[in-house]
Amino acid sequence: MSPEHEREFREFVAARSPDLLRTAYYLTGDVHRAQDLLQTALLSCARRWSKIRAWDQPMAYVRKAMFRHQINWWRVRRNRLETPTETLPDRGHDPMAAWTVRDDLMSALRRIPPRQRAVVLLRYYEDRPESEVARILGVSIGTVRSQAAKGLAKLRERHRELVLEDG
Repeated sequence: MSPEHEREFREFVAARSPDLLRTAYYLTGDVHRAQDLLQTALLSCARRWSKIRAWDQPMAYVRKAMFRHQINWWRVRRNRLETPTETLPDRGHDPMAAWTVRDDLMSALRRIPPRQRAVVLLRYYEDRPESEVARILGVSIGTVRSQAAKGLAKLRERHRELVLEDG
């Protein structure tokens, strides 16, 4: 990488890391795993930065890399037959602790299948059109619509459970 490209990449990382880390956190549900995911995506993008920087939206390219790395991690995890648990181990210092809704949202997101989670995050958190979500995930628009509907239904169900618990 040329010194100019390296400087541009460092500036991009410094400016965009907080937004990217937040997205990674919503995908993973864990601060440390989110940091690993972001580093992995940035490393893969650094190798191609001379091409990526020419695009109008390098941020979209990096996010797409994060989603792909996370989907690959979900596939590996599923193949290793890991079982998710209701109670997570101590997560240490959480820089996003000020968000009071975060825990309920993360709990609800963890309960929906990986593809539904990716669709919901891309479609509603990232506010991307269905066609772009379909392209990023390599699925049809119909699949995006059905996965979004199913994911939102499960999130609504979890919300109702929380309201009943509090009431």
